[in-house]
Amino acid sequence: MQLPAEFVQKYQRLLGDQAPAFLAAFDGPVEKGFRVNPNKTVTATMRAKMTAPVPYSPIGYYGKVNGNALEHLAGAVYSQEPSAMTVGEFAKPAPGERVLDLCAAPGGKTTHLLSYLHQTGLLVTNEINRQRVTALGDNVERYGARNTVITNDTPAALAKELSGFFDRILVDAPCSGEGMFRKDHDAVQYWTPDYPAACAERQREILTEAVKMLRPGGHLIYSTCTFAPEEDEQMMAWLLKTYPEFELEPLAKTAGMVDAKPEWADGNPELAKAARLFPHLMRGEGHFIAKLVYHGTTVGKDKKVVREQLNATQRQLWTDFLKKQAMAGLPQLVLQAHGDQLYGVPAMMPVTRKLKVFRPGILLGTFKKKRFEPSYALALASDDLSLPKTEITREQWALYVHGETFELTSAPVAGFRVLTCDGLPVGFGKIVAKTVKNFFPKGLRFLATSENATL
Repeated sequence: MQLPAEFVQKYQRLLGDQAPAFLAAFDGPVEKGFRVNPNKTVTATMRAKMTAPVPYSPIGYYGKVNGNALEHLAGAVYSQEPSAMTVGEFAKPAPGERVLDLCAAPGGKTTHLLSYLHQTGLLVTNEINRQRVTALGDNVERYGARNTVITNDTPAALAKELSGFFDRILVDAPCSGEGMFRKDHDAVQYWTPDYPAACAERQREILTEAVKMLRPGGHLIYSTCTFAPEEDEQMMAWLLKTYPEFELEPLAKTAGMVDAKPEWADGNPELAKAARLFPHLMRGEGHFIAKLVYHGTTVGKDKKVVREQLNATQRQLWTDFLKKQAMAGLPQLVLQAHGDQLYGVPAMMPVTRKLKVFRPGILLGTFKKKRFEPSYALALASDDLSLPKTEITREQWALYVHGETFELTSAPVAGFRVLTCDGLPVGFGKIVAKTVKNFFPKGLRFLATSENATL
């Protein structure tokens, strides 16, 4: 790989004897990886693929997965570069916590956090870029989340609405991307000697707003995919100096992770508690991770809880649907109709009237004339729900994702049913006698073959 001369000189100076091995690693192979969703069934196909565990993640494996495979479309696996998994593992929220992923697209870290929340608590996942937030929404939906709100706003706007609110905040900061040079050659073209300093200025702005949203005793996890000290050790040195209420927590380093470099900042030995991931020392790309606990106080506002927003007709249609499905309801969600669409908003989410909300919760379905039509998202989130399910074969699944109707060997109760394949919910079908009418989203349909849809 042709690296910028200034980049080479910088890391020859910083890394000394390790520089040759570090620079040679950029010509090495790019590691592929995937995580399994612990809230989903593990299929036999998945199990056969789970042969090379990532040592620092109990749900991570080396290997490449196909985006068109049943397991990926059903949210049972998520493709993620192996070293990026360290961030979610160090962040690891406890069930029931209020969590913010502040710079979230495309959703790798968000879905990792969801793996540990197990449909409890609240995850607010934010992406400021309107184009990128769509991909974030797709990945959250595919993962089957019912406890997530997606916002599309600035950190400053979030801080005004949600001060002192979160137990845990992840800032996977936009950075110069040096750690991704091997994986993304385009990132090399954007790099200049001044780029890390410019990124650091933006990172300080983001962290300033993140601090405002952290409750006393809460955790801040900061990560980048760059080697630049300006964005890593020096950023943490700035944070500790500006906010002495923070304390770095030591990270348990395994599989080639090393201590961060205090000598690359102000020499504070506490900085060594953070972790660096170098491609010449471990199987993966470059990362920096720090975890801090906040011992200060934050001025929080009294926050009104979200309330139901349904008219009488909508309420009746939803009630009729639940009755037909023999389903009690969704007690952790507050029902809100936005136009003809029904959302389940996490009950822990406060009212935020000025935020740009991309998705206020899980889309449950759409009100049609005299009926309620359930959504694809509800099907994917139904693993632990009592919705009636009908198992289909892999051959029938291939027909389903192509938008075709197909026949069952027996006739279940008529109406909407969640279709499952190898135990994984894949979408809704409407049963009429033995025929399954297709409700797989039109924009996602494709011709599944053994070549393009094998995990």
